[in-house]
Amino acid sequence: MSSDCVFNDDEKKMSHNIATIGFFDGVHRGHLCLIAQLREIASQRALTPMLITFDRHPRQVVETDSAPQLLSTLDEKRALLQSSGVEHIEILPFTEELSRMTAKDFMCEVLMKRFGVAALVMGYNHRFGHGGGTAEQYMQWGQELGLEIVMAHALEGERVSSSLIRESVRCGNMAEATYMLGHPYVIQGVVVEGHKVGRLLGYPTANLQVPSEKLLPACGVYAVRVLLPDGTWRKGVLNVGNRPTIQNGNDVSVEVFLIDFIGDLYHSKLQVQVVQKLRDERQFTSTDELRRHIESDCHRASVILDAE
Repeated sequence: MSSDCVFNDDEKKMSHNIATIGFFDGVHRGHLCLIAQLREIASQRALTPMLITFDRHPRQVVETDSAPQLLSTLDEKRALLQSSGVEHIEILPFTEELSRMTAKDFMCEVLMKRFGVAALVMGYNHRFGHGGGTAEQYMQWGQELGLEIVMAHALEGERVSSSLIRESVRCGNMAEATYMLGHPYVIQGVVVEGHKVGRLLGYPTANLQVPSEKLLPACGVYAVRVLLPDGTWRKGVLNVGNRPTIQNGNDVSVEVFLIDFIGDLYHSKLQVQVVQKLRDERQFTSTDELRRHIESDCHRASVILDAE
């Protein structure tokens, strides 16, 4: 593909956007710092702020063996970006063809011609395009094309990244993950038929079907808040694991018990905010012992959630 950036009249007229681009997994505090700068510069220059992201992690296409599980599904990410105060959001399908585009070609063909971007705000460590480039190279290519490159500053005094947050979630350190995200870690899923063991114990759970690409917290029991389809929030206890007491095998289950709730949630979509880990998953000697621990979990979860 040629890097000669030749515009027709219609393409010239639409160049009124200022954008930033990234995968934005989790839409964490570092991302929000970048977006805040985008909005500020857009206001100063009377340009329209735009967020450009991808429908899948680039490593799902170019390094399939090392693609990470995600902090946010596409739907979750879209909702988080929409709440950032930027209305104009573009989601690009990340394809093999796109992965082969050089940064200069991407600037010309996608940013400038397709999306009418006049200026690009770049995170201090962000790289894009096949082969990447240095900050100086991006600025040079932008100058050659007529695309202004604005280098943003990082979140002061802290290192926040999606990979660090993933590690916190994997360890079940939800307080640390929440701090870096700037919002609670969320799991969304559809309630499906389960084994109904919780019902027999007196604690009926909603079994969630969660997208396979979503990163789950470490196996264990968590205090959570649950958003129901009617818009109300409920306190709850989440269990992530293979339920060793009832010999669930190697299958990982995601199930939530809603405290003081009676109702049918089958086929409903629930949003679960994971607040704090209560304990590791463990095997009990009997279902009676398991029942007593669930009762204790519910009490501890209520105390934690009421205190927030």
